[in-house]
Amino acid sequence: MTSRQPPGRRADYRWFHAITTRWMDNDVFQHVNNVNYFSYFDTAVTYFEMTERVVGLLDGPVHCVVAEVACRYHSSLAFPDQVTVGVRVAHIGRTSVRYEIAVFRNDDDIAAAEGHFVHVFVERGSQRPVEIPAESRAVLQRITLQP
Repeated sequence: MTSRQPPGRRADYRWFHAITTRWMDNDVFQHVNNVNYFSYFDTAVTYFEMTERVVGLLDGPVHCVVAEVACRYHSSLAFPDQVTVGVRVAHIGRTSVRYEIAVFRNDDDIAAAEGHFVHVFVERGSQRPVEIPAESRAVLQRITLQP
């Protein structure tokens, strides 16, 4: 049996995006429902890719599609918590990037949840994988984990 890795800290992540929980995020158990964490992941990664010009979300020859997503939960969030999503790049392949993501509650230093999000770069028309453009790769390397 393997032991579970302890939650990450804010210092473990390279780029951050703030999100406000909404009343509708809570479920019958009075905490943010698990599915919303995936929305937080998607929002933060997409915002990063848009604002840092990794891809042209709505235009340009290349965009990204999700190939894999996973999440480990450490502690609960609930409305009206403020959320900070930390993002870092764990691996850059030929056609894909693996983001690692953490969700932090209010001013907590320890992640409430962590996961990963794999994006594949595709040609807009064919939706077939393409090599990550050099300009995009350079931006991704800025938030890549250092050995």
